[in-house]
Amino acid sequence: MSKVMIPAGYRPALSLYDTQKAIGLIKRLFEDMLCGALNLRRVSSPLFVPSDSGLNDNLNGVERPVAFDLKDTGSYAEVVHSLAKWKRQALRDYGFSTDTGLYADMNAIRRDEELDNLHSIYVDQWDWEKIITEEERTKEYLIEVVQKIVNAICDTDQTLRVMFPQLQVRPALCREVYCITTQELEDRYPDLSAKERENAIVKEYKTVLLMEIGGKLRSGKPHDGRAPDYDDWALNGDILFWNETLQQAFELSSMGIRVSPESLAKQLKIAGCEDRRELPFHKALLAGELPLTIGGGIGQSRLCMLLLGSAHIGEVQSSIWDEKTLSICKEAGIPIL
Repeated sequence: MSKVMIPAGYRPALSLYDTQKAIGLIKRLFEDMLCGALNLRRVSSPLFVPSDSGLNDNLNGVERPVAFDLKDTGSYAEVVHSLAKWKRQALRDYGFSTDTGLYADMNAIRRDEELDNLHSIYVDQWDWEKIITEEERTKEYLIEVVQKIVNAICDTDQTLRVMFPQLQVRPALCREVYCITTQELEDRYPDLSAKERENAIVKEYKTVLLMEIGGKLRSGKPHDGRAPDYDDWALNGDILFWNETLQQAFELSSMGIRVSPESLAKQLKIAGCEDRRELPFHKALLAGELPLTIGGGIGQSRLCMLLLGSAHIGEVQSSIWDEKTLSICKEAGIPIL
């Protein structure tokens, strides 16, 4: 059943060809700005990983990876959901030093995604990771890094609006980041659902870092699911912008300071996932063989969608949609790639 919603009177700001030109410009500009802000270098990344490596991102723990067997080896592989764990191992294997990092173009298939204006089974993002010190494992450092990312996004937005004046009908993005924890958000809006709380706070402040995602709140429920084996639930966050076209909070990045051996052990126990201790990645992390890091993913199609004021993610990426969605978009004059 289609969950697509078309805003009243919506029309794409750019023609189909200009949209393609703008997507290319956004990606080139933002990559350069992100690398400069965080001292990152580009590396090649895998589309799939061995099923028994522990490297795939388990997301909320219920999503099924796309898996297949390898004829010559008899082993199995999984298409990645993200590179959250792989990047940390790569930093060690590639010999990166403190305060340097990597980024990669990550392409994934999430077969269980519920399709709507923002969600597709195809996921493309800039997956980045950098090495930090023990002293930098703080909320203050997390906020400092988030501000650099937001500045890079806003700088990209400014340049794009000069190159394509048609986009100036949308308000410029807000650089000032309002920081709030999930518990503080629940305390402020106790009668709202998690998604309604996000909409309320982002509508007010426009750009928000929502911190401490994964653990249970005083209500007994977590704000949102987060795998126990990459982000430290006390030191992570989502970067949310107000989407003027859709009139809702818009998650652009999920990121955080990564688990230490101690916080990994604690979170695996809380999540009932202690069997993962025996997987290669987890054994190396628990043994202190992997560097301390901060990292995250920044949606490529999501960023293009936000900066172009698009109503549907299918306007900026090629994927597969149900017939009802295609029919609704066609009737509304929205070209789906």
